[in-house]
This record gives sequence, C-alpha cells and structure tokens, in this order.
Amino acid sequence: MSPARAFARVVVDSRLPQLDRLFEYRVPPGLAGVAPGVRVRVPLRNEREASGYVVEVTDARDWEGEVADVAHVVSTVPVLQPEVWALARAVADRAAGGAADVLRVAIPGRQARVEKAWLAREGSARPAPAPLPALADASAVLPGLVESRRRVALECAGGVAEVADGDGTAWIGRWAIALAALARQALERGEQAILVVPDHREQRQLRLALATAVGEERIVELDARQKNPERYRGFLRCLDDEPLAIIGPRSAVYAPAKRLGLLAVWEDGDPLLAEPLAPGVHARDAALVRQAQSGSALVLAGHARSTDAERLVEVGFLEHERVGEHRVRVLPAALADDGRRVPAAAFAAAREGLQHGPVLVQVARPGHAPGLRCGDCGARARCRACGGPLGVRSRGSAPACRLCGRLAAAWSCPTCSGTRLREVGRGSSRIAEELGRAVPGIPVAVADGEHERLEVDARPRIVVATRGAEPIAEGGYRAVLLLDGDSLLAREGLRVAEEAVRQWATARALAADGASVVLAGVMGPAAAAITGATTVPFAKAELAERRALRFPPAVRTASVVGHPDAVAEALEALGGIEHLDVLGPVPVTGGPVADARPGEQLERAIARFAYADGARVASVVRARVLAAARRPSRPGAPARLRIRLDDHEPFDGL
Repeated sequence: MSPARAFARVVVDSRLPQLDRLFEYRVPPGLAGVAPGVRVRVPLRNEREASGYVVEVTDARDWEGEVADVAHVVSTVPVLQPEVWALARAVADRAAGGAADVLRVAIPGRQARVEKAWLAREGSARPAPAPLPALADASAVLPGLVESRRRVALECAGGVAEVADGDGTAWIGRWAIALAALARQALERGEQAILVVPDHREQRQLRLALATAVGEERIVELDARQKNPERYRGFLRCLDDEPLAIIGPRSAVYAPAKRLGLLAVWEDGDPLLAEPLAPGVHARDAALVRQAQSGSALVLAGHARSTDAERLVEVGFLEHERVGEHRVRVLPAALADDGRRVPAAAFAAAREGLQHGPVLVQVARPGHAPGLRCGDCGARARCRACGGPLGVRSRGSAPACRLCGRLAAAWSCPTCSGTRLREVGRGSSRIAEELGRAVPGIPVAVADGEHERLEVDARPRIVVATRGAEPIAEGGYRAVLLLDGDSLLAREGLRVAEEAVRQWATARALAADGASVVLAGVMGPAAAAITGATTVPFAKAELAERRALRFPPAVRTASVVGHPDAVAEALEALGGIEHLDVLGPVPVTGGPVADARPGEQLERAIARFAYADGARVASVVRARVLAAARRPSRPGAPARLRIRLDDHEPFDGL
C-alpha cells in the first residue's frame, strides 16, 4: 500500500463516553480495502478488539505515540457516508452524547449476502431509471419549494383521497399526497428526498402516495419492522447516487442521501419521533441540524402545529404555510348529567352519520376495564410482582397487570384485605359493547393495540378506536365522536393539552367533507383549537405561556441525576453560564442512573438555558460525564452521574 494512505482514523462502536473520539491506526502493508466509511475491527487495550468505522484515511499523523494496526476489514462497503458522520457528530455534540450511539441508530446491522449482491452489481452497468410518471398537479403544492430551499412549517388540512394500489385502489390522507408532491420536486431535480413519519400507518399512506407521484421503483423504505435483509438492502440502495424518495420512522432522518433536496418530518409533535436511546435526539432536532449542513429544503408538517415548530416560526427560521381545505362541522358537547358516556348530541350525530357510512368513535384506553379498585375500600388494585395497575382486557377475562401481564390470581387488598374487585373506567372493548346494544343491527369494530385495522370500507358501521389506532375509512367517516376528552386533559404533563389537540386533529382529518365531528366534555382553549379552522393560535398561546414560565420549548434544559455530591459538582460547573437557572435539586429513587442500587437516594436538578448557550452547556456537561466515567468504580460507591439534554421525562408530571 502506498505510504500516502498509511493511517486510518476510526470511530469505535462503544457506549463508553471516554472512547467518543477518533482513534488513529496504522494500515498495515497488504491490508486492502481500508477506505472511508468501511467497517473494520481494531485493537483496544487488554488485547481485545472492537468494531468501528473508518472516517478518514491519510498520511498525516495526529498521534505521536505508538500506533496499533487495523486488525482487519469487515466489509468494503462504505456504509458510513461523510454526510452521515458529520450529522452524527453534530447531533451528538448538541446533546452532549456519543457519536457511536447515534451511528448505532443510523446504520443497520450488516447482512453479508445482501452486501455480496450489492457489490456484484456495483461492477455492472445499471439500467437508466424510469422517467417520473405523468402527474398533472405535481407542482400544485408549494411550487418551487425545493428549488428555492425554503424552510416551512406546513399545516395540512384534513380529508382523505383515493389512490391506485396495485390492481385496485386505496384511501389515504390528503396530507400524504401533499408531501409526495413535494418529494417529486426534489426527484425532478435529480435529488433525494427524506420523509420521516411517526409509525407504519403513516408510512403506508405515504408509500401509496409516492407510488403515484414518483413511481414504486423510486421509493426506499427504512423501517425496523422490516426483515433485516430487506432493511439493509434498502439502506445500501441509498448509497447509490440516484434520485430516491426515502421514507421511514425517526431513524430515517440519518439515511445516507448524498444530494438531499428535501427533508420533511410529518407530525413533529408526535412522541414516537423522540428517540428513547442515548443520547435521545429527537428526529426534529436531527432534521434541523441536517438541513443546516446540507442546505436542503425543510418541511415540518402536521394537522396541528407543535409548539416547537411555532417557536421556529416566531424566530423567523420557518415560514408558515397551509395547504388544502377540509370542511367539517365541529360541535362541542357537554357530558350528560346522568353519567352516560356518550352525550345526546354525539348520539344524534352518530345516528345521522350511520345512514351514509361508517362512524368513528375515538376513546382514550384499550381493553374492557382499564382500571380495577378494591370493592371494599376503593384502593387501586396493583400487581404484587411489579406494582403495576390491574385491568381487564375483555369481558369475563381474569384481572391482569397492565405492565407485566401477570394474572392477579387470589388477589387481596393490602389496605383492607378485601378480595372483591370493582371495575373503573371503560376501555375500547367495553364502549364497543355498549354502543352495540345502543344501536342494534349496526356492526361495531374495535381498533386498538390488540386489534389492528388499517382501513374499513364504506358500509355503515361503528369503529371504536384508541388514539393513534384509527383506521382510514373509504370516502372518510360520516361522523367522528371524540370521547374521553375530559380524562385526557386531566392527566399531568407539560404537553398534555398540546398532545390532545394533535390527536383530535388527527381523528378530525379522517372525516369526510361535510361530516360532523363531536368533541365531548371539553371546554376552553383546547376545544377552541379543534373547533376552529387552524390550531396555530393555540400553539402560539401555549408557547407564550411556557415562555413566561421558562419551560420547553421556550428554553432548553439539562436534567442532572445522580448522587447529591455529583449533582452539586455538575451544577457548580454549570454555574458560570449566564442566564442559566436551576430547578431543584429534588430527591428521586433509583432508576435514572444505570448503576444505581435499588432504593438508593439520588437527586435530580433541571438546568434551564437559552438556545444560544447550547454549545457551551453541552461542552460543560460532556466534561462532567467524562469525569464521572473515569472515576474508578468501587463496591458500594455512589452511582455515577447521568446528564441528559432536552429530557422530556421531568416535565411529564407537571
């Protein structure tokens, strides 16, 4: 090998924060295939090897000490593209985390047979891509958005539309057609489009819309629900320099697109887009970083405006746009005084809608009885094994834990020793039973986590669905009943009202034009948001309130959890940052720190700071995490420190 390509800088696949840097290795003579992006095995201390990716190959040395040799090349496929490495490093630095943790989300596991077929194809001539299908209204949605590289907060009106699906047709949301038209703008310019959605339901709709807009052969899906070879095959196809529409859940934001023309995120306020794995970077935040690096067009779209998107509009980073028109009658209805679950106005709307087609009833909880209490003292019934709440999944079934699933055989109340259980609340199955008795002769279907339905036909029926599990109806629902709004808003959490409005707007969007939508038991700003033509005023008001209280997303936060001494040291290090203030510390018990002992007394503090101070805070936080990780671990020593930026967990109980 030429001396000009003698050293490789490698990012090691490790969760240890002290290994979050590039390591330099010598490329031994005769070792072929060492190139940027390939997978390699490299030695670490104690003669053990680790996996990693080559980031750079050069003849310049940064390390003057002894340099070990690259052990061997795992694969010659450049799976780590330069733009993905730059993105991973940037979002990890923003979140005070490790780049390897981000790459673990971005790059799927290797499939040797798929790689072999891809490498064999690399050496052969490829057929020219088929021309884009003719589409009369392809430029009707925000024309010139991709060419002018606009950044837009897009509010999409509801409604459903019919598209081709193989030899037949299918019904999808009009929002999917709008995003597919924007993706076509990128492909017409010979560029790629990445479209991120919360889950497989939206992904299916978007795939059907894209099949019409750009053609089936130009769509790549990246989804953890796929079989490993299928997902890896799609990932490798993204390495090719061809115009593609890449769709998938939150991890798709890291797809290797060399010429990115459009980056779109649907329903950026959906909790499913928040990455649970360290360093916990939200797909929206990763999209913002990637847009800044690539200069692509950016779209944050949804039926309801999130407060995060509204903040970006108010600071001038995003433009406000609205597309489509959906005319429905939204009717607020008070709860019945006699305790009936469905108000009279909702029953009337349902009966009228059933004369023309299906009716959707959105409820809060699945199962038959979501909760159980002691029949004697009223104490909440909990699982003996894990402490989780007990419930009944279906009529006649045995009580079981809603967390671990264990049956509650021979249950007795720890408070009064009573053995009788009383059902509390009504889940989707119980509501379906009650509606079936109230409207005889009309079929009733349940759609929830245990009964998945993606679509229903146009025949009259009642569909009882939990939030997020609503199927699409052929031609749209002739009436939509939004129940449990009072219990939904009664929960604790910073984003409870915002999330309720988003879920109601999603259900409203499934109604046919001219249908009635009844919101039961809700008054005030949240009800006004769903009964009005736009949710933007509600998002503005929510953001203004959080700005006054210095709550996210008006500010950024860092949650600091650990032994009281470690928390105090971290807060002292952060004390030099201007305009940073601290909530707490307050006691917490176990859990938030990986090596915390059961029952160990820990503390949590929340540091709040401006977006402009984010880089400085992340630098200080990372230094404290490294210092804690390098301390020798002794038996009985206090748990180490955990610091997480933009952590939503502390605010879920507000």
